[in-house]
Amino acid sequence: MLKRYFFSIYLVLLSGPVWSDEFSTIQDNIKPGNIVIIGETHQKPESAQLFALLVDSALKRHQCLTVGLEINHNQQPAIDAVTKGETRVSEIKIPYAIDHPGMRKLIDYLAKLKSKTPCLRIEAIDADQDRDEHMADRLEHLQRDEPILVLLGGLHTLKKVKWTVKSGGPFVAEILVDHGYQVKSYPQRWLPERCENGQGRSSRYVSAFDPEALPILNESLMSLINAKRHRSTKDVVDGFVVWECNL
Repeated sequence: MLKRYFFSIYLVLLSGPVWSDEFSTIQDNIKPGNIVIIGETHQKPESAQLFALLVDSALKRHQCLTVGLEINHNQQPAIDAVTKGETRVSEIKIPYAIDHPGMRKLIDYLAKLKSKTPCLRIEAIDADQDRDEHMADRLEHLQRDEPILVLLGGLHTLKKVKWTVKSGGPFVAEILVDHGYQVKSYPQRWLPERCENGQGRSSRYVSAFDPEALPILNESLMSLINAKRHRSTKDVVDGFVVWECNL
């Protein structure tokens, strides 16, 4: 029964979008010594599906994996209870801006994975205040001898920001880099934000070295904050996952 339920959750998560075969770059970087951050626009179902795919791939390669989620650390007991089958995923408190059915299904999927793969760790790393500092600190204290894969809002993936206001501070990725950690960051971008009714999405990988990457960076993430536009993607991000409407 458990096997059947586990497989059905997997199908629900991974059905829908058309997957690119170019994710090998991301998959290859999910390895011991690296902290890989997948950036998202919250409440997009494709993001949870992509993350589930990467988790599954990493476990097949390394058996062990630590997953970090943008959920308040005080919800760790609730997440642990879900993984033990003691409560339902609906009991976990997730911020409204982040919460959506896809995220709940992802956590449920991770919990079922953990029941089969005890070496999978699921960590809630967020906080109410000083969020980037707290999340970076939590990630710094995770085991370094196994891969670390994190799902955060897109801005947290930026490894370099030139602020135009004094109130600006470093995001998670930049804090970790400044502390000497090997960080690989891959924001996702939805083009356009909405598709027509019933129109699905296809994904493709855009390397940070691709000429297309800089406009994506500046016209999406950098346009959201009071910061200078970048002249290069070097040391800012490592690539993008672009989701486009199917023709």
